[in-house]
This record gives sequence, C-alpha cells and structure tokens, in this order.
Amino acid sequence: MPKGTIGVTTNNIFPVIKKFLYSDHEIFLRELVSNAVDATQKLKTLSGAGEYKGSTEGLRVTVAVDKEAGTLTVSDSGIGMTAEEIDKYINQIAFSGAEEFLEKYKDTANAIIGHFGLGFYSAFMVAKKVEIRTLSWQEGAKAVKWTCDGSPEFEMEDCDKAERGTDIILTIDDDEKEFLENGRIEGLLKKYCRFLPVPIIFGKEQEWKDGKYQDTDKDKVINDVEPLWSRMPADLKDEDYLKFYHAIEPMQDDPLFWIHLNVDYPFTLTGILYFPKIKNNLDIRKDRIQLYCNQVYVTDSVEGVVPDWLMLLQGVIDSPDIPLNVSRSYLQSDRAVKKISTYITKKVASRLEEIAKNQPQEFEKKWNDIKIFIEYGMLSDEKFCESGLKFALLENVDGKHFKIDDYRKLVEGEQTDKDGNLICLYATDKEAQYPYIKAATDKGYDVLVMNGELDVPFVGMLEQKQDKMRFVRVDSDVLDNLIRKQEEEKPQFTLEQQEIAQTLFKSQIPAVEKAEFMVSFAAMAADDKPVVITQAEYMRRMKDMARFQPGMSFYGEMPDMYGMVLNTKHPLIQKVVEEAEKALEAELKPVNEDITATQNVVNAIRDLDKDNKGVPEDKKKDLEASEKHLDELRKQKENLVTAYAAGDSRVHQLIDIALLGNGMLKGEGLDRFLKRSIGLLK
Repeated sequence: MPKGTIGVTTNNIFPVIKKFLYSDHEIFLRELVSNAVDATQKLKTLSGAGEYKGSTEGLRVTVAVDKEAGTLTVSDSGIGMTAEEIDKYINQIAFSGAEEFLEKYKDTANAIIGHFGLGFYSAFMVAKKVEIRTLSWQEGAKAVKWTCDGSPEFEMEDCDKAERGTDIILTIDDDEKEFLENGRIEGLLKKYCRFLPVPIIFGKEQEWKDGKYQDTDKDKVINDVEPLWSRMPADLKDEDYLKFYHAIEPMQDDPLFWIHLNVDYPFTLTGILYFPKIKNNLDIRKDRIQLYCNQVYVTDSVEGVVPDWLMLLQGVIDSPDIPLNVSRSYLQSDRAVKKISTYITKKVASRLEEIAKNQPQEFEKKWNDIKIFIEYGMLSDEKFCESGLKFALLENVDGKHFKIDDYRKLVEGEQTDKDGNLICLYATDKEAQYPYIKAATDKGYDVLVMNGELDVPFVGMLEQKQDKMRFVRVDSDVLDNLIRKQEEEKPQFTLEQQEIAQTLFKSQIPAVEKAEFMVSFAAMAADDKPVVITQAEYMRRMKDMARFQPGMSFYGEMPDMYGMVLNTKHPLIQKVVEEAEKALEAELKPVNEDITATQNVVNAIRDLDKDNKGVPEDKKKDLEASEKHLDELRKQKENLVTAYAAGDSRVHQLIDIALLGNGMLKGEGLDRFLKRSIGLLK
C-alpha cells in the first residue's frame, strides 16, 4: 500500500496559510461542490475538443449526508483522477489543476471555477478524515482511493469504483456535527451553489402524503443551471426579470426597473441590478447585492465592488475577475474591482438617462420612488452627478415634473431678481405652508415641493452646480423680499413708532418651545397679511444640514430663529401702533426726553476718546453711571409699552393668528386664542 507525505514547500506554504484564514468553516462545502462542478465542466470541454468520445448526458453533482455513519459525500461524474494526478494535484499542494487545465484549453474551456487548487483542503476544517474515491475518464484508468486524517501523511490504493468521476467522503469532526444536519446543508447549498452551471442534487423532492411529507422518486435539484444574468437580454421578457427578482427577493413589491449588465472587455462582468421601491427612508443595507464568480456565490458584502450609494439596489453581479477568496481590503484596493465599480456607476446613469428620455411619463410616475436614490447618488459621486443633472426631476406643488434646465427656462422670466439671480421657491409641507404658497402662486410664481429626506443637501448641491440659481423656502421671508425686483421700500413708521411696535408685539409673543422671535418691519401691500412669520433660509438650512454632518451638530442644538414681520402698510397695524403712541404719549414724553439727554451725555464722553486709547480716567465713572441710567430708562419705557400691550387684545389676536397660520399655536396659548376669539364675536 503506497504511503507518503503531502508535499508542502516554502514556495507554496503562504497560499495554504492564506486559505485557512477563513473564520467561517461553512466555506468548505462551496469549495468541494465547486471542484466537483469544475471536474464536470472539464469533461464537457474535453468532449467539445473531441478528446472524450463518451456521453455527457445527465452530468450532475450529488451531495449526500449519512448521519448514522457521520459522513458527508460530494460526488460528481466528471473527469476523475488517476493515481498520478492525485499525487500531482492533491499531494503536491503547490500545483493547481484548474490553472494548468485553463492554460491548455483557454480558448474553449467552459467556466472553470477553481483558480487555486487549494479548495479541497478546506474539507479538513470540518472533517477528521477525508477519503477520495475516483476513476479517471482516460481509457484503461484504474480507480484509486486516497485517505488522509488531516496530518501530512496519506494512504493511496486501488479501489473498486466502476463509474467515472470522484467521490469526496468527509468523516465529520465531533465539533462540527451541524454539517450532518440536512437542513444546514441544504441551506448552504442554496446560499453558495444556487446558480452553479451543473445540476446539484441533494436528496429527493417531497410531497404531502398520509399526513406527512414523504420522499418521491424525483431528485431534488438545488440550483438553477442557467440563471437569468447568464442569458442574453434580447432573449428575455419583463416577466422573466420579475420572476427572477422575486426568487432572490421574496415578499417584495415589484421593482421599478432593472439593468442587465453584460460586458466582456476590459473585464468580464454580467449581472442584473434592480431598483426597488425606496420612498423616503434612506435604508442602506449591505446585503442587497450578491457577488458571484462564475455562478459561485462569493459574498453579499460588496463594499468596494459597488459604491455605497448603489447599495440601495438589489440583485446579482458575476465576474470571474473577482476571485472566490476575497477580503474587504482586497476589494477596496484591487484595480479590476475599481474598474467594475466605475462601469456599474456609468451603466446605472446611462440606464436612468435612457428611461428619462424614451419613457418620460413612466419616469415621472416612478420619480418619487427613486428620487432619494438619485439624490443620494448625485451627492455621493461626482461622475454620477454630471449625468444626474440631465435627468433628475423637480416637482412643483401642482404635481408637474421638470428637468432642471427646463425648469430654469420656465421660471427665469418671472423669478429672476434685480441682481440677476434665479430664485426657485419651494415648500416642504403643502398643507402647513399653504398661505405662503397661495401668496406666491397668486403673484405668478411657481413653487416646488422639497419634502424628501435628502432635499436639503440636494438643493445646496444644485446651487453650487447651477450658475446664479438659488433655492429659498417660500416662508423664509416676505414675498417681496424673496424675489426682490426693486430696492426695498422703507417702512412708513418713524423710529419712535418702530420702537413702540417692536415692544408691543415682542413682549406679547407666547413662549414657544425651542424658538426665538425677532420683530421687524416690511412695507408690503395694504391688503397683504398684517403679521407674517418667517424663518431665515440660512439658519434653517444649517440646522437641517446638522442631521447629515456630525461636525455641524451645534446648529441642531440652537433654538429655531423666527422673524415676526409687521406690515407697516396694513391699516390694522398702523392703527394699533398709532393708538399706542397716542395713549402712551404723556407717560413716554419725559422718559424719551431723559433718554435723549442721557444719550447726549454718553456721546459727549465717548467723543473725548480721540486716539482710541479710551476715555479719560476722570470720566469713566460718569460714563458708567450714564450708561446704567440709560439702560434703566429704556427698561422703564419697555415696561410702559409692555403694560399697555398686555391690555390690547388686538395685539394678542394678531400674534396668535400669525402663529396659528404656522402651526405654532398650541396648548394654553391656543386655548386663550379660542376664548378671546369668541369674546370678540359678542
């Protein structure tokens, strides 16, 4: 009985070590079944070359578990091996049978999976003994049995195997008994071998009979030997793509559309990527796309092969240029992988552009489902952004869609301000911002809807890419200020009236959680609203951006800043302020005179600082006392106006109506408003 020691040299020990760095032992089944498929494909190649004259009908790979015997067997009817080949390819680990075979038949070889020749040894991760029983296809060959217990020592002898092919029999280690469970093995076969090009048989199909599932005479084929991505797109129909999608993504809605990848230069890549319905939840899962190598499952962690923003897609990618044994660092650094990633990005962009051009109505109908995907891609990938600017859509409050350039042409006549900036008005909530939208549309302006999760950074990106194009929310200022067509008209109030009006209204604004208000003035039309609440575009956008950029979190912690704009042309505002000024005239006159006198003293002392070195020492106490008295006088004036405002129900009513129109009047404040409103009806 021949015995020997497996040849491991310094030249080949590294790939062995690298092979066994797998932390997941389940990989052994993929390797053994892949080798069996390899052997079968080789027989087809030899037959095609005329070297093998026998039949190639019914070629298959069979996996069987014998729990009682503690064995798992992988059998094929491929080319088999002679004793010499076992010695060369099994005993001498430095060689790879697949590599040598590929070199010889590189122009005609069917898909040969094994590029390494080490996959067989993964069996020892789960087995305490491995036996090979094999009979070569070559005429006159003798069957051989090879046995090894995981040490470098092996035994090889003749055996009585009568059929061509190879059986790999694993005696499963005591610590790995899970691999004797039918459910576990079937799960692994479906995970790793689901699309191998040779039928994989595991047990029998079952049927419900006599109150239980029973085996039938029909073999259970685990895999689809001709998966959809391996076929030509011209031969497929929509229902084929949908059926395949639901096979890999059960319980999902139909995809919006798909891309069939099929390239053979400068790398080989096939696959199908589906656009699922995403809507407004940015859910980037890392296991939506499965990576295959010649129909052998490699991984569903495709970072590196597919850019992060494409993780929203679902489907499969198959490329022999990506080896079975991959690590994340390999995927991130390999040149071929980077080329594949670039190609996929271009293909996705080109497909979207094609649909937008040839099926515009279909594209518009699906826009809300893919909007977040396209915005995410444009924000993440400069190249995709260049393409996206051609087909990305903007939607207005009437539900109409426009490409960016088309929208620019549509509104530039009406919505270009005095400085030549195109102002795109938008709303984030059509219901809540209805009064502002109505005011804008009544004036002939168009208003977009920007309520998506990524719309804030998206409009910021558009402002950078589009010359003199700005996006402002329709409630961020009074309408005349949003699209300023001429120099701003000064308010019609005197400075004294402005001071009174500011205190009248600011002092009576009810407390709103995490909000602060600044009272200002605008000379709007007399029939415009008397009080308008605005939220400045810059600060609101910074707060929104804080959700996406951790470094900006301090903006998120700041209170919301609102403007309460008083329309100085509105008769009611004029009346309230004029009556307050008249009613307070007697009390405010001496205070104002004292303020003026004290301010003159402060100014005179400050004028003594001729060279910016500070006021003279002997005047500092006078300045401090005067400034303190000035603060007290202003506080006294503020208290007088505040006390008056507290008794003016019109001020409260005007403030509450403005707050109510913005959904900001709640709780106790809303209750007071309702009671006051009823009282005003009496």
